[in-house]
Amino acid sequence: KDEDGHTYTFRHYRLDGRATVRVHTGQGRDTRSDVYQDRRNYVWDNRSDTATLRDDHRRFVDSESWGHHRHGGRH
Repeated sequence: KDEDGHTYTFRHYRLDGRATVRVHTGQGRDTRSDVYQDRRNYVWDNRSDTATLRDDHRRFVDSESWGHHRHGGRH
């Protein structure tokens, strides 16, 4: 989920502990290290945004912020 409420649900994907995955807005073929949202428009704000990762029980797992985001200061 981003700050504007755009969400992407990983379907049939298991992210192991300490593993990384790149989430792309556009179209492409999913692999173990890259998944694609298959959207035609961009989601991430280049100036600032926050990406939040939650598990299948909607519990917070991790987040990444850049720039001056809405909820205070720089991260």
